[in-house]
Parts: sequence; C-alpha cells; structure tokens
Amino acid sequence: MSSEPMTMLTLKSARFREERQDSWRALEDVLRTVESGGTKALSREELLALPRLYRACLSSLSVARATSLDQNVIAYLESLCERAYYALYGARVPLWKRTLHFLTHGWPSAVREIWPELLVASFVFFLAAALGIAFVVSDPEWFYTFVSEGMASGRDPTASREELMESIYQTETQKERGWFSAFAADLFSNNAGVAILAFALGFAFGIPTIVILVQNGLVMGAFIGLHINKQLGYEFSGWLTVHGTTEILAILLAGAGGLRIGRSVAFPGRLTRLQSAARSGDVAARVIGGVVVMMFIAALLEAFPRQLVDSDEIRYAIGLTFLVFWMFFFFLRRPTPPELSA
Repeated sequence: MSSEPMTMLTLKSARFREERQDSWRALEDVLRTVESGGTKALSREELLALPRLYRACLSSLSVARATSLDQNVIAYLESLCERAYYALYGARVPLWKRTLHFLTHGWPSAVREIWPELLVASFVFFLAAALGIAFVVSDPEWFYTFVSEGMASGRDPTASREELMESIYQTETQKERGWFSAFAADLFSNNAGVAILAFALGFAFGIPTIVILVQNGLVMGAFIGLHINKQLGYEFSGWLTVHGTTEILAILLAGAGGLRIGRSVAFPGRLTRLQSAARSGDVAARVIGGVVVMMFIAALLEAFPRQLVDSDEIRYAIGLTFLVFWMFFFFLRRPTPPELSA
C-alpha cells in the first residue's frame, strides 16, 4: 500500500485539529471547572458557552467519524462529548440528598400507589392468622400442621406455661447465653426471607405471593393460639407487637409489591406483558427498597427494646407508636417535592 494516502490522511487530520482545537480546549476548561466545583462555579459567560461548545464538539465528532479521521482524534472527541453530556444533563446531586428524597417522597408515594394491593395482602395475611388461631385454640394438634419443629424451637403444645413465659420474659440465664438474641436473629432472617420471596415471586401472576402470605399468617396465628391456650395471649401479643408492627407491615408491603407485578402480568391492558411488568416494577422496586429500611429498624427493635423491656404495657406502647408513625409516614400527603438540584 502506498504511503501517499496515509500521508494525506495525517495531513487532513492535523488540519482538522488545528481548525477546531481551540473550541475543544475551551470546552475542556469549562468541564474541569464543572467537575471540580459544579455548575455553580461557572461564570455567566462560561455557563452560556457550555451548550454551544458541546454542540460544536458533537459536530466535530460527526465529521471525524464520517471522514474516517485518526482514531485517536475520534476517541478523544467521544470522551469529551461524554463528559460534556453529563455536565449538562447528568444528575449531580449528592448521595445524601437523593437518599433523603427517596425516603421522604419516593418511597411513601410508591406505597400510596399500591394501596389496593396492600389491602389485599393485609386481608389475606390476617385472615390466615385468624384461621390459625381458631384451629389451634380448638385443637392444639393443628399447631404441628402449621409450624415446623425447627421453627417452634420447643415452643409447642407440650411446653408448659412456665417454659413459654421464659421465651416471653428473658431470664438471667438466657441473657447470659444470648438465647434471646439468637432467636431474634433467626426470626429476623426468616421474615426478611419471606419478604423477599413474597416480592420476587409476584411475577407468577401473584399466586406464590398469596401462598406465602397465607402460610406465614397461619404460622403467626398458630403461635398466638398456642399462647392463648396457656393463658398467655396478652403477654405473647405484647412481645410480638414491639417489632411486629414494623416487620409484619414490611412483609405486607413486599407482598403488595409482588401482587402489583403479578396483576400487571395477568392484566397488561394495551401494553405487552413485559412492558406492563416493567412499568409496575419501577413502583414495586421503590417499595422493596424501603422494606429493607423497615427490616433494619425491626432488627434494632428485636435486638434492644424487645429484650430490655419486660413491661407488657410498654411493649404495646412501643409497637403501636411505630404503627401510627408508619401510617402517617406513608399516607400523610406532602407538598410536591422540588426538583433535585445540586
């Protein structure tokens, strides 16, 4: 191959750079200022020049690609255009500000959007819990149908009232051995797994989500029924309420998110099933993101107040206070948030 075409291409590339490099350098200077101090660090003239310099850089890139110029020039211009794009259109919002916006507006608005599914999930769960209570109270043998031996951990119809009381009010021996902490960790791990499954399996028309909610409602009802039979219903419910109003609500929200996806797949309307699932998945993803926060708070309630507080009345007060807080947090209307800005 003759070296003449290569020489012509080199000369053409050098001339191209010489004619336009002042504009590129000006754009680089502006971008360095933005990347180090944000758009607020730009002067009025630089702020007005940024869109113009970006368009000029795009034009240079288009010409360079069309005329097959030096690949180094093309790579340089692509990088410069990418930086300029993010300077103009990219989100330059601090992480703390985006997190705060999600917690105060994005998450609650998503919960309000799925309120019909939340009602369905709550109805299914608490109906199953009521049936679990009724079955076990009428015949304690039903307990073994709903609760596995591993989950029961000795708290079954054969346990005495005194043994069940020890699981509600931690003894000094249990405190020393960390029994209660271990049980709380197991319970949290189980409920977190339940929430994730209830959400993740919603795509199958919501049927697995309903099954999971029914199963866990029966388990909770069976434990309540067990303690009612031993005249400890009030005490056990107080023990459960401390963290349960947060943790059970988190499970119901995860289930509602799964039901929203399942409904969109079953009834996509004018959209394809994939498009409908993707649209509802955005709302459901915001809900499940907040569920993680609730699970963390429930873990703290399990680790501290539930172990340190032995008063039934204070346990109820803590749990009900959190329930009221969540209701106001999710369903109290807020002013439309301003646009996020740096």
